[in-house]
Amino acid sequence: MSDFRTNLPGYQEIKQEIEACRKYGIGYSTDRGKTARLVERLHPRRLKLRVSEIITKTPTADTFRLVARDGYLPPFQAGQYINLFLSINGIKTSRPYTISSSPRQTAYYDITVRRVQDGLVSNYLLDNVLSGHELESSGPAGNFYHNPLFHGKTQLLLAGGSGITPFMSMIREVTDAGLDRNIYLIYGNRLSSDIIFHAELWERSLRHFNFHYHPVVEQPEKHYHGRVGIINIDMLQEILAGEMMDSIMVCGPQAMYDALLPHLWRLGVPERRIRHELFAVPADITQQAGWPAEIGRDRQFSIDINGRQTITAQAGESVLTALENAGIMVPVLCRSGECSQCRLQLLSGQVYQPAGVLLRESDRRYGYIHSCRAYPLSDLAIRL
Repeated sequence: MSDFRTNLPGYQEIKQEIEACRKYGIGYSTDRGKTARLVERLHPRRLKLRVSEIITKTPTADTFRLVARDGYLPPFQAGQYINLFLSINGIKTSRPYTISSSPRQTAYYDITVRRVQDGLVSNYLLDNVLSGHELESSGPAGNFYHNPLFHGKTQLLLAGGSGITPFMSMIREVTDAGLDRNIYLIYGNRLSSDIIFHAELWERSLRHFNFHYHPVVEQPEKHYHGRVGIINIDMLQEILAGEMMDSIMVCGPQAMYDALLPHLWRLGVPERRIRHELFAVPADITQQAGWPAEIGRDRQFSIDINGRQTITAQAGESVLTALENAGIMVPVLCRSGECSQCRLQLLSGQVYQPAGVLLRESDRRYGYIHSCRAYPLSDLAIRL
């Protein structure tokens, strides 16, 4: 059979040029795929991990030290997370956990998990995963980290509960590497026994003049002698005593954002330098502002998927959770409405989307939603 390419205009000229390049130029065929391999090494879709150690931090929180099964972990920025992919009781799901170890060491990732009441993944990890168990995760991801070009050298970090984890990575990096940054950490918890990393944070604050640690406890136990109450703007102004901040980062429960974000401008920090990350979805979405009072969290709706399959969902659970419970996997990383990987098109019906979901204008125009932060308020039809 003759080669049809020989009849194409310009074929012979191109063939001659290729032969000349092969004779006098540089051949790149051996480098084919090199860039893709490098990108995959720095930004892998999946990591194979092994639990090397489990370190108890509080009665309700443990740190899981994760090492790479192939001996290599990609670099990350302090404040980024990995997304664990799990199969629990037949349900394939995932959860993001911030890396709490310093990015300056490359032997392991630490993730710190606090028990959540009725939490599917947190309870599974704390009750079932042991040293030597193998896990799968995404590569490091997320945009919640310090950028020296924009955020300056003096930072205020406001943490609540397990929201300490991204800040722990930052504090370890700054203090271990002697970086030229001045950090004020104000860390709120309900009980003093709930303060994750308390001993380490206190010890680092004593050894490093550029790290200032202020724990705040809502319901103090007898042995606690620190600051008592709930973090508010007046408390911040008292602690800072006029010290000017270049930037503020906030990580904690929704109630913390609701109480603090509208008032942080009083500290004199421009809004563009106030960063916040929603660390966990609300335990009861129906208690959020704007939720229709007539729809209870247990009310059921149907979701038509691509016109081929129909599943049932509860109003109080996200569309993503409903899909996972039905055995339908959707690409996902952050589960907090930021990364947009779980986006899908809403063809009909109505959903509730809480504040903080970063929808693009094109998403709004063409009806795309982030399934991790979209809750059904009616029967839905979606396109995956």
